Amino acid sequence: MTQATSITVQVPLRIRRRTGQKTVVMPAPTADAGTAITTRADPALVKALARAFRYQRLLDEGRYASISEMAAAERVERGYLGTLLRLTLLAPDIVQAIVDGRQPGGGTLPRLLEPLPVVWDAQREAFAAN
Repeated sequence: MTQATSITVQVPLRIRRRTGQKTVVMPAPTADAGTAITTRADPALVKALARAFRYQRLLDEGRYASISEMAAAERVERGYLGTLLRLTLLAPDIVQAIVDGRQPGGGTLPRLLEPLPVVWDAQREAFAAN
């Protein structure tokens, strides 16, 4: 019979507490352990995107027949729900940039909730102009 062995895995990370949020700080992927990378993703933007794509998935799956029905069931104002659903029309690279914390200069939540061009190139130009 062999003796049991155990493996210990250590992940060098720190949790920074800021007002109302916690940020995980991981070391840089270089050999220099003193350098750290922090996530600069805007929590409000990421949360709004997550909700928008969740609501869109619920509509696509047929759980709700209309936005009005979903708004009543989710206890959200219908107008706000419709505004959030527009976020699912953002260009994929803009969505990825927001999740990565590299949102364009004009990429604030109030700006994203305004009507945007449907064409992705026009969206990129609109954000590059800000």
